[in-house]
Amino acid sequence: MANISERPGNELKNFAQAQLPSPSNLDMQKTGPWILAATILGSGMVFIDTSAVNVALPRLQTDLNASATNVQWVVVAYVLFLAALMLVGGSLGDRFGRKRIFASGVILFALASMWCGLSPNMSQLIAARAVQGVGGALLTPGSLAIIRALFPAAQRGRAIGLWSGFAAITSVLGPLLGGWLVQNASWRWVFFINLPLAIFVLGIIFWRVPESRSEHRQAALDWPGALLATCSLGALIYGLIESDNLGFGHPLVLGTLAGGLIA
Repeated sequence: MANISERPGNELKNFAQAQLPSPSNLDMQKTGPWILAATILGSGMVFIDTSAVNVALPRLQTDLNASATNVQWVVVAYVLFLAALMLVGGSLGDRFGRKRIFASGVILFALASMWCGLSPNMSQLIAARAVQGVGGALLTPGSLAIIRALFPAAQRGRAIGLWSGFAAITSVLGPLLGGWLVQNASWRWVFFINLPLAIFVLGIIFWRVPESRSEHRQAALDWPGALLATCSLGALIYGLIESDNLGFGHPLVLGTLAGGLIA
């Protein structure tokens, strides 16, 4: 009787383990290239926009009648939120599913890219770039986490090496692509180019990439800490940028720099 009563529980346990997307359950010859394509192209959008936008800044400044300070914030707003929320993005993927958070980041990045391309003034462009940075902070750590979770140990090093190599290549190609788009189309296409890439990446994600999440109990997310880090970095950067216009002795500059250091 004991064996009979334990059998249903064991069968359910075995069935649940069979559904986990562990590397041993995947045919990496078929699935591996698709996982690499999705993660490389997804993170590639972030790396390209980090460098390609710099080439478009002079034309952008002329078209939108922007000041030098506003142009700096086009770059800073993106990098600020990308760097400050990177750890939060990785924690969200471990907790709620790496595929889900990665896909959410791709969608948010694509929508923000469209907003950047359609922005009629600098205020909207800077806000859109900040949202773009949030999307990048969700998808960049997720891309590498997906590779580490789904590739078996024997293939993981090679997969991470390919991801890293293509990340370096896209960073180098960013200025070339940005310059070509500015010369032959418009600075707005530096952002619009992300839309077809995002659609392609999302198609691969939902078609070929299985879900995964951390098997360990996750600590509560430190939202106050993330907010404090973002505000601290923002205050420091704001003080440094405004010091060119107001001087280091100005009370506003000193106050923001001090506030950033204290935080």
